[in-house]
Amino acid sequence: MKTLKNDPPGCSQSLLAMRDTLEVLGGKWKLLILHYLITRDHQVNTFKKMQREISGISAKMLTKELKDLEENHLVHREQQNTKPITVRYTITDYGRSSEQLIQQLVDWGKIHRAKLLSVDE
Repeated sequence: MKTLKNDPPGCSQSLLAMRDTLEVLGGKWKLLILHYLITRDHQVNTFKKMQREISGISAKMLTKELKDLEENHLVHREQQNTKPITVRYTITDYGRSSEQLIQQLVDWGKIHRAKLLSVDE
């Protein structure tokens, strides 16, 4: 990556790292899906259950996002030999490495919501 003359030391690398992170975790649904799987790690998480419990996500979008997360080694997909076919999803160890980041976003979101609510009063 080309470094500009006025870049602070390490800036280009940190921007590249942020871009990579947003490429993998960005969008409306990926962090919500990861959070869902992390908090329900010891449950059976089927596609249908996830679609029901993640409010507002369509089957098409859930399919796309799960595929992306699987390609990035954050989610494991396991097809069961049942009739009809059941597909289970679990968080991988690598996917679990996002848990602290996700928790920080949850904590910040709570603080931000409280701030907005207190300003409106």
